[in-house]
Amino acid sequence: MKILYGVQATGNGHITRARVMAPALEREGIEVDYLFSGREPEKLFNMEPFGDYRCRRGLTFYMDGSRVDHLKTLTKNNPLELIRDVRALDLSGYDLVVTDFEPVTAWAAKLQRVPSVGIAHQYAFLHKLPDSKTGFFLKQQMQIFAPVQKAVGLHWHHFDQNIFPPLIQPPLYSPSNDDRKVVVYLPYDDPQVIQSALSIYVDYEFFIYTAVNEPVDKENIHLRPFSRDGFQHDLASCSGVICNSGFGLLSEAIQYGKKILTLPQKGQVEQESNAEVLQHLGLGIVIESLNDETVESWLELPAPAPQMMPDLASVLARWIAAGCEESLQSLVDIVWQDSGLTGVVAT
Repeated sequence: MKILYGVQATGNGHITRARVMAPALEREGIEVDYLFSGREPEKLFNMEPFGDYRCRRGLTFYMDGSRVDHLKTLTKNNPLELIRDVRALDLSGYDLVVTDFEPVTAWAAKLQRVPSVGIAHQYAFLHKLPDSKTGFFLKQQMQIFAPVQKAVGLHWHHFDQNIFPPLIQPPLYSPSNDDRKVVVYLPYDDPQVIQSALSIYVDYEFFIYTAVNEPVDKENIHLRPFSRDGFQHDLASCSGVICNSGFGLLSEAIQYGKKILTLPQKGQVEQESNAEVLQHLGLGIVIESLNDETVESWLELPAPAPQMMPDLASVLARWIAAGCEESLQSLVDIVWQDSGLTGVVAT
């Protein structure tokens, strides 16, 4: 079997899921080509698992701090180039297209009538979630952006629907808890603003991953360059994480057993939904600004217990290798039985 795997590269969560799926698909003897869109090729990093991958422009969000810049998003995306890329993509050599919410591969599969499977958090929005964001219009947006024949949606709870647990790798390091250590990942915010807001909490050490070339340490503030391995090391040993509301990082924090303080990106519906559901499940606290008085009380909270995720990648890879014939409902039942998620739905 040969498949084309499309990955939306705007956020690191999509790429991380593909990294988890890559070895599982290889173990099943499936030949895979990868296509990434939504980010400039020179800004991709740690891409060794994907071999001779391809890149297309696709579609993406443009940010102004932690707020979506709607004007720039509208003017800088190029729908005509997207259409050209969709039409130019030849799928004649593939048995299946798998897409992690990547529009070029999804639309090419639809137009060329090639079987397609979507594996992404966004496909959970095709179901009813306990938030104020999902509904008819959001469902239509999901189906228009990256349409698929079979959709595997991911979330922290199944809500009695065909929703799967998060697709993430096992912890790279053994979880531990330094009560004074906090990891901060707010990549679109001004680092100076972050430092100013957090430096006043002198009893805590803040490891801020941001756009620096070398580590910088000043009193209780520690700036760190983007690094997958370095970030995982600090994530494993901290007590809590301050971050935006991207699904991938929040899932990793839950698995490691870290308390979460999250600032959803304003105007990014997915993140706003994630924040609502996270709080609904009692898995984190939502704020709008680092100047919120809630920060101090959150810092004093204990870290929760780690919640191990099932090996969803192996289940999905076997399902794909067998022709995607087994029903999603039967797969959902299997993987949730193996899940360590214990978040209690609030009443």
